Amino acid sequence: MNNILVIRNDKLGDFIQAWPAFAMLKASNPSLKLTALVPAYTSPLAEICPYLDSIIIDSKKDDKADFRRLLNEIKNHHFDGLISFFSNTHNAKLAWKSGIKYRLAPATKFVQFFYNHRLTQRRSRSEKSEAEYNQDLVRAFLKKQNMPIVEVKPPYLTFDKSALENQRVFLSQTLGISTNKKWIFVHSGSGGSATNLSLPQYAELIQGLLTEFDCNAVLTAGPGESEKAHELAQLVNDSRVAIYDKNHGLVDFAHSLACADLFIAGSTGPLHLSSAFNVPTVGFYPNSRSSQPRRWKPINDADKHLAFCPPAGKNTQMNLGLISIKAALTSIIPFVRRIWQAGN
Repeated sequence: MNNILVIRNDKLGDFIQAWPAFAMLKASNPSLKLTALVPAYTSPLAEICPYLDSIIIDSKKDDKADFRRLLNEIKNHHFDGLISFFSNTHNAKLAWKSGIKYRLAPATKFVQFFYNHRLTQRRSRSEKSEAEYNQDLVRAFLKKQNMPIVEVKPPYLTFDKSALENQRVFLSQTLGISTNKKWIFVHSGSGGSATNLSLPQYAELIQGLLTEFDCNAVLTAGPGESEKAHELAQLVNDSRVAIYDKNHGLVDFAHSLACADLFIAGSTGPLHLSSAFNVPTVGFYPNSRSSQPRRWKPINDADKHLAFCPPAGKNTQMNLGLISIKAALTSIIPFVRRIWQAGN
């Protein structure tokens, strides 16, 4: 069992949540060759993932010809085993038709029968984080193969010191921010998430932090979110605020996030990507079982993440507008002070 296909072909944040599992596979058995099935848009990050040896680009949705291309490409690799961290009908059908003898996935509804090895996890109960569920799958695989289980810890992605220094100089010159100050990155966009703080809430949060700390606030924005970032900057109305809404792709964006001294966002892909570098994070979540902080906590050290959500209740759990920023700041300010005094 040396040549393994690992599947995590959904959103950016979900993909990052699988990195501790990839790391555990490699740490436990460095001879394993890991190939990841990923969508095209996360493939640049997959290519720089230190635990993956190669990647395969997923087929386009509802494109039968491209599905056949994908299936043939998988068959040509002659994989010994497959671990699907995300099991839907597409992945289950692909696993079954691939002819791979060992196929492991979470026991999820009817599609579980396309796999000959399954692990009951009850992810819908949200008793663990996504990363922990992914690692449990790896532990089951390693135990079945009589391989040692080596536990791993953050960071799960690092860049050369010189590359980060160059990126920091570039951002300083491009955004007009000081390299002698701490940088707080704030991502107010929601991406694929259903809910987030309002811009006035983010503005109140940034103003509170800038009152307490002489730092720079960098407002990040994804595709189609630039206007929102500019509106937020106007609400904050502070010369220490800069807008970072242009980059040279996902890897370049990752280099910038690695320069952050603190990252603040809703439960979005950029929050999880920042945590891969063990950057301190503050996240705002709904209070529903499937979206709460325990289920989607980032993969940085536990003491480097702070989470907030609205009160529990049928009519309140999804309303992040009920989160009191004034109350949140009473926890965030000491958290930031502790992290920065410890040297981040």
